[in-house]
Formats: sequence, C-alpha cells, structure tokens
Amino acid sequence: MKYTHRALEEKFLRMNDFFKVLLVTGARQVGKTTMLRHLAEGTDRTYVTLDNYAARDLARRDPALFLQTYPPPVLIDEIQKAPGLTEQIKFIVDANESPGQFWLTGSQKFPMMKGIRESLAGRVGLLELYGLSQQEKFAADWKPRTPDFALEPLRERAKSRPFLDISRVFHHIWEGGLPKGVTAEDDLRTEYFNSYIETYLMRDVAEDGNVRDTLRFRRFLSAAAALAGDQLNYARLAEAAEISEPTARQWILLLEGLGVIYLLPPFSNNALKRLVKTPKLYFMDTGLCAFLASWLTPQTLMQGAVSGHYYENYIVLELVKQYAYGKNRAKLSYYRDSNRKEIDIIVEENGMLHPLEIKKASLPDRRGIKNFSLLDKSGLPRGGGGIICMCEEPTPIDEMNHYIPGYIL
Repeated sequence: MKYTHRALEEKFLRMNDFFKVLLVTGARQVGKTTMLRHLAEGTDRTYVTLDNYAARDLARRDPALFLQTYPPPVLIDEIQKAPGLTEQIKFIVDANESPGQFWLTGSQKFPMMKGIRESLAGRVGLLELYGLSQQEKFAADWKPRTPDFALEPLRERAKSRPFLDISRVFHHIWEGGLPKGVTAEDDLRTEYFNSYIETYLMRDVAEDGNVRDTLRFRRFLSAAAALAGDQLNYARLAEAAEISEPTARQWILLLEGLGVIYLLPPFSNNALKRLVKTPKLYFMDTGLCAFLASWLTPQTLMQGAVSGHYYENYIVLELVKQYAYGKNRAKLSYYRDSNRKEIDIIVEENGMLHPLEIKKASLPDRRGIKNFSLLDKSGLPRGGGGIICMCEEPTPIDEMNHYIPGYIL
C-alpha cells in the first residue's frame, strides 16, 4: 500500500531535533505507528509494540530490563499499556543530552497524560495526529500552512488546492479519515467501521472506562452521532441510552479522551454577558459518525436533513487539524448568547479574533456575517473572517470578510 504523507511529519521532525522524548497521541487507527515507522526508515531506531503480550509483560514487570532490551533510539508503541516505563525513560534521558531518543505513541490520552506530565515534564514534546485531512487525501504537492483569512493569501492558497465539488466533499465526509477505512472498497467500509467499534473502541471503553454494558454504550454512540454539530445535551443522550445524566457525562469524557469526539468550547469573555457555557459536539471522524447514524451512502448523506451539520463537522475538524499541524497555535470556540445570536467558529490567534460562519451553499446570504460585530465589545481586535462555503474561489463580502471555499482549508 502506498504511503500517504502526513501534515504532522514536518512539525514532528523539527521537534525531534529539540526534545529528548516525543509522544504522538490520537485515536486508534489514525496512522500514528505508520507515520513514525515511515520516518524511522533507514535509521537504527528499534520498534517495539506493547500490544505484544511478552513485551508488555516485561515492560510492566521490569522497566529497566525492558529498556536494556530495547535501548534508544527506540519507537515504543502504545506506551499507555506500561505507564511505569516513563520513570525509567526519565532516568535514561537525564543522563544523555541527545534529542530524539524516544518516540512514543499512545491512544488513551487523558489517563496517560497524568503520568507523562509528572514523569517527563520539560523533556517531552506532545503532538496529536488526527485522521486524514482532505488535503492529505486529495492534494499531491501541498504543504501544511496555517490559514490566513486575508483575501490575497486565500487566493494564493486556492491556486495550490484541487477544487472539490459537493459530491467529492460528501464522499470525503462519508468515508472519513481513518486510513484503512479510506482504502477500503465502499461495500467493505461498513464492515470496517463495525469491526473498529467492536475490536478497538469497545475494548478501550471497557478497560479505561470500566464500561460493561456494551448495548447501552452502542446506543449512546448512536445518540451522540445524531447530535453532531449541536450543543451537547446530556439529558437527551441519557434518555436515548437509558442511563443517568452523570453516566452520560462520564461517557462523554471517555469518548473525548479516546479521541472519538471533539468538544468545541463556547467563547468566553468577561466583557460579554449572557454567553452560553455548553460546548458543541463534533466527531473526530465523520465517516464513523455517518456509520453510527446509518447513512449508508454519500448521496443519501448529502441530500439528508442533517447534511449541513456534517458539513460543519467537517470544516471544524479541518481547522483543528490545520492549527494542530501548523507553526501557529490558535484557540477555537463558538459564540452563542441568550438571544440565540451565534457565530459558528471563532479563531483566536495572536490576540485577534477571526469570526467564521459555515454554510453548505455555493453563495450564502452575505447577511451571515451580521453577528460578527458582537465581538467588538470583547476588548479584543477583530481580524479577517467570512463565510466558509461551497464557492469556487475566495470572494470579498466587505473589506474584512470573504466567501471562503471549504476546499482550501
């Protein structure tokens, strides 16, 4: 199978020249191991996976002997299965100033982070890998760049991106970004997602969340998929799965920790009152979301009543990936107040707010930007923004805002 280059590679290699330890987290099957083994080709870096029972048993029983058996430079897969290794790794890297000694991967983010922060503070670079983005799938000669919402950078970006019409966009949404799911034939993709849930997800929620009622958890997953693009509603999730609201809250945290869902926080600002405090729920992989909601073809999904929510989910996650892989970090949020005035997403970067609306239309009503001025009371400067949509090229709305094609993200 041909290797698909990942946008995170460039950032990973830069950090490898600085940090002694690098940890790549992410959901199961997003391609963490594949990327790191590709980057290790032609080097003397050893590979060991703690999915292997013998290696895992040795790592848990005798961490020092394990690291004598697999000395650096080494790639250790699924590090969360032997948390005691981090203390021994700390001992080794403190005795050696060389960068890039340990490459680690892990899937269960929240339980693992506590041990990493305590044991390897100041020594480890943390990165997260997501499923394949649209540019990783469709563009052969692209380079990862952080979005710039000014008109000329948008136009330059459009020149280097292949145009995706609505059919291609919704096929991308429907098949998702899990590499094995992307390469599967359409008639096998359903079987892949079913196997993914049963062999990976259910095992992880049983081990890390102590979830034993798999029937109710499957109902919970389907209910969460039905809420994609909406504000998180614990009462609705609890009712659908026949569980208590406290249990629904625990299961949401578990899914977030496993990299299955993404919670977009509400915009928070002391100068603005009556803002909602509930996050919006999105799925990290739109293909998994479509499977759970029983959208059997990209055509039915595209024509369905919730197609706008799936388009929004897709755009939000493309932005998440761009900022995670790029040089510049940004805080993403959404705006909604008690008067139900809303801005779909706010990018806060370098102290400036970039408001964005998301519409599944080729030329949405320009009045979609009317709520942007609400941010002017926040005390932070407002920069360029606009409406992300299905238009073919960036087009001005006014001097600060533009119609932005979704395919250039």
